[in-house]
Parts: sequence; C-alpha cells; structure tokens
Amino acid sequence: MSLVYELEAVVFFSVVRFYNGAELFSKKDETMRFLLIAFTVIAFLTSPHAPAQGKAFDWPGFLGPFGNSVSPEKGIIAPWPEQGLKVVWYKRTGSGYGVPTFSKGKAYLFDRHVNQARLFCMDAKTGETYWKFEYPTHYKDSFGYNNGPRCCPVVDGDRIYIHGAEGMLHCLKNDGKPLWKVDTHAEFNVIQNFFGVASVPVIEGDLLIVPIGGSPKGSNARDFLNLKGNGSGVVAFNKYDGTVKYRISDELAGYASPVLATIDGRRWCFVFARGGLVGFNPADGKIDFHFPWRCEDIECVNAANPVVVGNQVLISETYGPGGVLLKVKPGACEVVWSDLTKLRKSLQCHWSTPIHHDGYIYGCSGRHTANGALRCIELATGKIIWSQPRLTRTSLLMVDGHFICQSEDGVVRLLKVNHEKYDEISRMEVKEPTTGELLLDYPCWAAPVLVNGLLYLRGEGILVCLELIPSKR
Repeated sequence: MSLVYELEAVVFFSVVRFYNGAELFSKKDETMRFLLIAFTVIAFLTSPHAPAQGKAFDWPGFLGPFGNSVSPEKGIIAPWPEQGLKVVWYKRTGSGYGVPTFSKGKAYLFDRHVNQARLFCMDAKTGETYWKFEYPTHYKDSFGYNNGPRCCPVVDGDRIYIHGAEGMLHCLKNDGKPLWKVDTHAEFNVIQNFFGVASVPVIEGDLLIVPIGGSPKGSNARDFLNLKGNGSGVVAFNKYDGTVKYRISDELAGYASPVLATIDGRRWCFVFARGGLVGFNPADGKIDFHFPWRCEDIECVNAANPVVVGNQVLISETYGPGGVLLKVKPGACEVVWSDLTKLRKSLQCHWSTPIHHDGYIYGCSGRHTANGALRCIELATGKIIWSQPRLTRTSLLMVDGHFICQSEDGVVRLLKVNHEKYDEISRMEVKEPTTGELLLDYPCWAAPVLVNGLLYLRGEGILVCLELIPSKR
C-alpha cells in the first residue's frame, strides 16, 4: 500500500507542477489550466491508495506501514500532562516479545499460554477479544528467556501470517480459520539459534518471504559450531497456498526481518542473516551480493533490521564490528564507512532498528542494559553527533516531529527529533489509573506502535493502550 501511494504521490505532484508551469496555455486559457489541475487533484484524492481526511494508517506488519517505525499521523499531545498519557485499556497477556499488528480496527496479538501458541483478534479501541487461534508448541529457550513468540503477526488483506518461535508458519483467514501451515523446522532442518525464530516475514506481491536458514539433513544441535546452510537461507512461499516458489542462500537464520525497497526503479530485498547481509531481487530470488558482517564470537546475533536510504543500506550489530554503510547497485555493494577498525564504534544496535531522518540516524547503541545509549549519528560519515547514556536499551517510534522512546525498564519518553542535541520533552511511567500499580516493567523489548491516535506498548505479560492523539478517537 505505501509503495503504491508514494508512487501515486510522485505522479500527482509532477503533473500539477507540469500543468502549473507549462507553456501549453495562453493567458486566455487559464480556465483550462485550472480545470486540469482540479481534475488531477480529484483523481488523486479519490484514489483507493490515498489517505482520506483524518483516516489513520494501519500497522499491518513489523515496524508499521512503511517498515521503518515511522508513523504518518499528526497532532500528538506534546508535552505530556504531568500525570502522563491517559490509559485507555490494558490487557494481561501470555509470554512473548512481539507487539500487535492492526488492520481495519482490529488488533492481532501473538503470544503463548502454557504449551499453546495463540493468536488473538481484538477490538483495537477496547481490547475486547473477537476470536483466538491456538496450536501446540514445545519451544524452550536455551538461554532462559521466555518461551513465547518473538514475531508479530503480518496482515495482508483477509489473511494473517504468524511465525512461531519453534518455526511453525501459519496462514489464517481473518476469521481465525487456518488455511495452510509449514513446519519449517521439519521441512528445512532448522537448528535452533540462540533465541528461537524471530524474523517476521514480509509480503511482496504474491510471495511471503521468510528467513529460514536450514541445514543439511543429519545436522543437529551438537553441530552448532560448524553448521552449514542447505540453500534455504531465505525462502519465498506462495502466500495463498504455502508452496515454495524459490529458496536461496546458504546463510543461517539471524533475527532481523527482511526489508523491501525500491532503488533506482528496481525492487530489492535485504536480509541481515546470521553471517551478513544478503541483497537480492524479491521477484525471483536472484542474489546480487552477500556482505559478511558478524562478530567472531559464537554467541552473537544480528537482530536490527537494515535501514535503506536512497541507494545506501546501513546495518549494525552490537557484539563486535558495529555498523557499516553500504552503497548498493545491481550485482554489487561497496563500503561507504565502517566501524570495523574503530575503537569507538559509531553505532552498535542490538535488536532495536534505528530510524533515519534528514541525513541522520537515531538509534540505541549498546549490548547490555547498563551501557545502552541513545545516539544520533551522521549517516554520510558515521560521525557521532550526540549520545545519551543511562536510558537502558530503548526502542523508537517517530511521529509528528517527535520520538516515542520506550526503555526496556518501562519508562516512556517523548523526545523532539533534533540532530543537534538529546531533546527530552516528557517522560512517564505507565501506571494503573485506579491503583497506581506500575503496568510496564522489564523487559519491554518491543517497539511502540501507533494506530488511529492510540499508542500500544508491550511489557512483560501485558499490553497497554494509551491515548496519544485525542482528536483521532
């Protein structure tokens, strides 16, 4: 939806500029010029992809309508009241780390209760449950983290896709009826990475693109140090029936999700896998390049999504090499700048995907809670402009000239987007309105979501809905 809308917007403004500046009309033809511009405006505003006045964007997949944790909504409360934003509703949940996704007034939340993975369909404004889908799961986290899903659901029209921590891939109708499923663990011999499956699939046309990262038959957990790929690093499924359309790369699975982009008129998909970045054509799976980028320590992961700006792609990890900016073109990539040999790294993102705005990158840098810092760096050079320590590890949502910054300890901050300095406007701890009980507590590892003026935050065993834009409700 967003890509089509962006293309229509480009065409619209180009046509208006053409009509307005063209020498095709004499002064006596001003009426004709006006009518042509008026007809163009009407056609654009009545397009099925144009946002109606006051209409909110849905949040159908990971990091929102544009896949970059940026919301197009306007009119947020800034600064926040002394008592904080209003709690509209909250809901106790099972285990898991993903936030809901949203479509047509409904919220879809994926969690786990005992040995059942569950997909809930809820009213986005009230939290009331419409239906739920369950399937048995026996995933157990090797490092003692909770055993719930890491991936949020993906909504595409009347279908919902879920990717469980154990590797079960399901497609459901929007009434909860299952349509197809694939056990990727069994089908591709996926050997559990450190924290289970955590890459959210993406939709490209009729394809569901999923980082899988399987290994040859006979491989098992004892072979982890020497695992090899079996050509299923990335698998594209027919989104309607689950059949495999192509499988590429010997990469093993990481935790970042695929990122789709259009560069110089061509579609790209970027997957930051366990060993590095794979750039390829999402239509047919033809690989353009593989760029190795991984810490040498075995216990390390690549988890933050690539950030695409023009024909450049930024990737970052926190265990060793840090960040690197690549310039890409069909068949190749080249390094613009790299943290590899720097003593002080520019950006070491853990799981939180940074956000680009006007030539600057804003994101959390740091492996551990104690050294998590929010940073602004210059995209072109990697120069650190400012770094704010002691926020713990944070996740960002950009909206209306501000960042919603959620710390893993549950503190939520409102920051002005400002490349010159860390510019905090408000902060709050989210509490139960009647009892004053603290609702959000460690670990809050999911990125904030904004839909129709309502801000959704997830903490340990809870989902909270706050009112950020009153006029939207």
